[in-house]
Amino acid sequence: MGLVIEAGETREGGCHCGTVRFRFTVPENAVIRRCNCTICAMKGVVMLDVPMASLDITRGEDALTLYTFGSGQAKHRFCSTCGIHTFHQLRSEPDHYGVNLACVDGVSIYDLPEVPVFDGQNHPEDGNAYGYAGVLRFEPGRS
Repeated sequence: MGLVIEAGETREGGCHCGTVRFRFTVPENAVIRRCNCTICAMKGVVMLDVPMASLDITRGEDALTLYTFGSGQAKHRFCSTCGIHTFHQLRSEPDHYGVNLACVDGVSIYDLPEVPVFDGQNHPEDGNAYGYAGVLRFEPGRS
């Protein structure tokens, strides 16, 4: 199959329990990736980078809980009811959100055979070169 996300289209999504809902426009040259920093490695999120100006929270903004750590630049948002990470303000691009692709309606991260992994352990904001640590692959099992 394969994941189809087209630039310019409006997509909607939300958390597991439905308390938080959002809408965004897919940017040109959309970046889909994972990150190997400490929190992203634990969350296991596949994210789609979206300009902050193109994302609107349509329901449940008051239910979002903020978590920051380290530099405090990345601002991670979680539903306070179900605990699902919906999106976060990126440290590497503070005018963008990393939207949890698994929270986008009609999307399955398992339609992505490969996902590049951003090297957040050696973050550009810490004086390192912008780079990738590798690729995460998914191969469906056979029935």
